[in-house]
Amino acid sequence: MSLSFHTPLLKNPNLKNISRPSVLFSKSPPSPPLSLPPSTPLHTSLSLQSSNRNINRFITPCIGSDQEILNTEPEILSENDNNGDDKVEAVRLKRSELENQSIWTQMKEIMMFSGPATGLWICGPLMSLISTAVIGRGSSTELAALGPGTVFCDNMNLLFMFLSIATSNMVATSLAKRDKNEVQHQISILLFIGLACGILMLLFTQFLGPWALTAFAGPKNVHIVPVASKYVQIRGLAWPAVLYGLVSQSSSLGMKDSVGPLKALVVASAVNAIGHLVLCSFLGYGITGAAWATMTSQVIAAYMMIEALNKKGYNAFAVSIPSPKEFLQIFSIAAPVFVTMFSKVAFYSLMTYFATAMGTFTVAAHQVMIQMYGMCVVWGEPLSQTAQSFMPELLYGVERSLDKARTLLKSLMIIGAILGAIIASVGASIPWLFPNIFTHDLKVIQEMHKVLILFFVALSATPCTHSLEGTLLAGRDFKFISLSMSGCFSLGALLLMLASSKGVYGLQGCWCALVAFQWARFFFALRRLLSPKGILSSEETVEYKLGKLKAA
Repeated sequence: MSLSFHTPLLKNPNLKNISRPSVLFSKSPPSPPLSLPPSTPLHTSLSLQSSNRNINRFITPCIGSDQEILNTEPEILSENDNNGDDKVEAVRLKRSELENQSIWTQMKEIMMFSGPATGLWICGPLMSLISTAVIGRGSSTELAALGPGTVFCDNMNLLFMFLSIATSNMVATSLAKRDKNEVQHQISILLFIGLACGILMLLFTQFLGPWALTAFAGPKNVHIVPVASKYVQIRGLAWPAVLYGLVSQSSSLGMKDSVGPLKALVVASAVNAIGHLVLCSFLGYGITGAAWATMTSQVIAAYMMIEALNKKGYNAFAVSIPSPKEFLQIFSIAAPVFVTMFSKVAFYSLMTYFATAMGTFTVAAHQVMIQMYGMCVVWGEPLSQTAQSFMPELLYGVERSLDKARTLLKSLMIIGAILGAIIASVGASIPWLFPNIFTHDLKVIQEMHKVLILFFVALSATPCTHSLEGTLLAGRDFKFISLSMSGCFSLGALLLMLASSKGVYGLQGCWCALVAFQWARFFFALRRLLSPKGILSSEETVEYKLGKLKAA
């Protein structure tokens, strides 16, 4: 069975009457040499023979194991063969087979990248979860103090994820254009911004931390503020290293490397666990020992992130001050992302704020559940990072393809749906079956069990939501994602205030608001990507954004 098509390589006007070659799915004998009139010059004859010998070299790449069949013309098949319909059907079957193979190939690539990347996102919440488990077994008061303490450490760290997203987005886009010098320069200016932000956060936690914690905890929980202040000030010493390392880590992820940063965080997590065991369990330093253990592990992780980037041939110690034009370019990416991350962090902080006002037992239960939620929700973040690392090449790269981008998103959604069901089930089972891991207080355990179903429903949507939002970030649809996240925050905050004002819903009211917040994010992002004007549906939109990218 043969497929005939026009060969664009044969441009010589002397070849008008030469029959078109055919390509076989199965092995076929070599084509006979082209016959030329006696008057054909020798150099033209040699050129045409060379073209004939290289026809197969041109044709072979057109049909690959993971590509669609290109340039097929069913009407030509019907002209040359009485069984044209059968041949067209065979072409369709082959195309379908290759498309399915492409999906599975992409899913395999996603798993190979997102698997190690999952460890990157787990390590941060794991450190806080270790602190929660160790401190909770010793003192309910210190466990309650971890609530506002982790808001000013972990949640504020999430607030600076705009640096991570801007870095991976800019590095991945520059690599898609194959410009290594531009990649190095962008890393240098982003490292400067990370270091500057880290120093500012260090000063904030040391001088304004106690005042902010007092305002956050409220008059009913003044007794936990001194304990929480010690925790925040010790962990605040690591802010410059944390944000500098964050830029280094995101640069590696933008280069589609998740293994190097993972090694750094595995070592850091081990140091953190050993530090908690020695300082808290053996020496009895409590929440202060937990803070020193976490701070030390974060500094070690940052150093190893820097070394991982240096091994790739980039200088992670080169820091450059951005020009006004470069700062404006970074701001155009970072500002909408900052609004997005601020809305997310503000909502989680509001949850803890309203839970704190409900009493010590309620805030202790919320601390356990929100830390468990944070530990589970990060399993979906690698899907967002995968979209941000792989999508720019398909949207803006030298060989961009919206079809492959849509296939990649389909693969991400399949993995996200499966992952969401698994992590929601496992995450809800641990505090349900093994609550003594976190606390022995029966009143705290009762409050934890009241929100297990809501915990499951909210968590199941997050991996798919991360896949959708990561695609929007990769497509630089920043305006929409910032507006949608702001809208979701407004909805969630309204529900939190209503639940708190009634005073009868308790912790369950807070977690109902979380369910609404997460599912609203999912539906808004899905509707945007399915829209005819979405970044995966409109070639004109991609061309327009590519033009703006080149202009920048």
